[in-house]
Amino acid sequence: MTSSTVAEVIRGRSTAGNRTDGNRLVLVIEGGGSRGVYAGGMVCALEELGLGGIFDAVYGTSAGALNGAWFLSGRVVPGMRTWTDPMILRRTVDSARMLRGRRAFDLHWLVEQVYDGIEPMDFPAILGNPTTFHPVATDIRTGLAVDLHPFITDKPTLQTALRASAGLPILAGPPVPLGDAAYLDGGLAESVPIRMAVRDGATHALVLRTRRVDETRPRDPFLHQVVGGGYLRLRAPGAYRAWSARPGQQRVEDGFLAELGTAAMQIHPPLGSPTVSSSSRDTDLLTAALEIGRHAVLDALTEAVRVA
Repeated sequence: MTSSTVAEVIRGRSTAGNRTDGNRLVLVIEGGGSRGVYAGGMVCALEELGLGGIFDAVYGTSAGALNGAWFLSGRVVPGMRTWTDPMILRRTVDSARMLRGRRAFDLHWLVEQVYDGIEPMDFPAILGNPTTFHPVATDIRTGLAVDLHPFITDKPTLQTALRASAGLPILAGPPVPLGDAAYLDGGLAESVPIRMAVRDGATHALVLRTRRVDETRPRDPFLHQVVGGGYLRLRAPGAYRAWSARPGQQRVEDGFLAELGTAAMQIHPPLGSPTVSSSSRDTDLLTAALEIGRHAVLDALTEAVRVA
């Protein structure tokens, strides 16, 4: 990491219109299921400010990967309808389906039908974008966070990587195979993939968070601990180890970010923003959160871009 601040790098790149400053500026997007709507509003604002081409790479976990894909596709604003449209939400998230032995989260329908027809994502634009895309998932054998970028070679593998990154255990079905391994939701191992970005050589990171600074990860319900833990022990022992360590994950990630100092700029939903559960389908709440996330970025970065 260097002495320049993230805002200074953003300002410099906005002024120059290129990325030849010798830095590696990355966008890191936190996951969180429906809570990811906050980061959805944030990437809308980045596009609105004309910052779509300033990043060298985009890293995203789970919902953060979905938001990152929309950002790189150049269709952020229409794509955010997937967070707020009642029909899409009802079909994507329905816990009652589990009573019939089906998935509560239907990622196949979301990624391969909604993103490929109802609200089309420009997959070729992502594949051809000079800003590289790094969706993060959890390897079920090792329990480690894995960057799926090396496995993405075409539209089908890109769609598979999105499903793998967001594949909540049990709720979204079995592990997703890709390459020579199988994966579950990246948030089991690394909800904010900043450590991976730094290992890859990032000098500066703009980090979009989906929790307020005063908001901590809630404890999993007892039934979730019993059922989810039992499933993972049998089907994905490595992922179970990552899942067991989740209570301390936020502290580790927050500590790592703090050590980066001004080379990492975090944007959170502001204090007082409503709490959004990971499975919320409340369209009024989600629409409000989308706009709150948008304004959080506008408030943080408009001045830097205006100066540029």
